[in-house]
Order: sequence, then C-alpha cells, then structure tokens
Amino acid sequence: MAVTVDLDPVYLSLKLALATTCILLIVGVPLAAWLAKKRSVWCAPVSAIVTLPLVLPPSVLGPIGKITEALGWGTLNFTFTGLVIGSVIYSLPFMVQPVVTAFEAIGDRPYEVAATLQCSPTDTFFHVAVPLAKHGIVTGALMSFAHTIGEFGVVLMIGGNIPGQTQVVSTEIYNYVEAMEYSQAHILAGGMLLFSFIVLMGLNVLNRRRVTGE
Repeated sequence: MAVTVDLDPVYLSLKLALATTCILLIVGVPLAAWLAKKRSVWCAPVSAIVTLPLVLPPSVLGPIGKITEALGWGTLNFTFTGLVIGSVIYSLPFMVQPVVTAFEAIGDRPYEVAATLQCSPTDTFFHVAVPLAKHGIVTGALMSFAHTIGEFGVVLMIGGNIPGQTQVVSTEIYNYVEAMEYSQAHILAGGMLLFSFIVLMGLNVLNRRRVTGE
C-alpha cells in the first residue's frame, strides 16, 4: 500500500523559512556591519542579546508576547505572524555571526579608500562592504533558512501546531510519531536530513571556494 504524506506542512515550512530569511537579511546584515566595527559601548551587550537564543529555551519568549499585547498587537500566539517573529529571534545569531566575521575580515582599508573617493556611507555599505562580505552573507542566509526549516521548539511553543496555519514539517513529524505512523515520519525525516546535508555541503563548497579564491 502506498504511503501518502501531507505536503502542506512542507509548503508552510518553506514559506516560514523564506519570510524569516528575508527579514534577517534586512535586519541582520546592517546589525552585523555595526557590530563588526566595535566602535560603541553598546556593541558588547547587543552582541550578547543576539547570541542569547543559542542558550535559552523558546519558553523565554513569553515576555515578548506581553510586550506585543501591551502594544495592542495581541500575544501573536497560534498565528503565522507570531511564528515568523519567533523564528526571526531564534535564527538571528545564525545570520549575524557569520556576517560579523565577514565584515571584520574586510578591515579598514576599503572604507578609507571609499572615503577618499567621497562615497557616502550608504554607497560604501552597499557597493563596497556588502560585495566584499558576500560569502558571509550567503552563509548566514543559508544557515538561517536551514535552521528555520528544522526548528521545533519555537514552532510548538508559539505556533501551536495548527494544520494549515502553523503546522510545519518538524511538528508534522511529531504528529506522525505520536500516531505511530512511522512510514510517513520516516519520509519527512529523511527529506529534512537530505535537505540539511545539501545545505551543509553547499556551505563547505562555498567556504572552500572562498579560501582558494575561485
């Protein structure tokens, strides 16, 4: 008998990962550029805040729900919007850390040359810094995308595993296991394993080309 797997969680996972990665590119790249310069006393505490999701459980997002509720936005629990916000927070270090390293590797010389050519800070950032840090930005984007696809705790804590709204691949595997439908769980788990392998393999190839200058 053929085994059928619901593909809606797959599409929702891709949608969530794409939205999270796009937001992180907009927010994380400028933040990483600022952190890389280390010219403010706020850099250390901001860097610590960015890294916090690596060591804290998803349950600490409760206070954020209180803040959004106080602002009149609701708690955002059990909604796709809340899921995106939680994913952005928990994938932030995966975007920022490799991009910070890339910006630090640029050094001051390109900025000094751009200043002598009377380039504005905006032009310098987009036409000098970003191209030179492209490998780190691509790494951060791929890591953020892959991390969001595989995230379970944040999804279950915030999204509530609602079919068609917040049910993604990781929670669907959980459902299949609970229902003892192991064939479907194995198919989805194998797909996630293959996806993760491809992403990591791509990152290794990218880093190798960067080192060899290809």
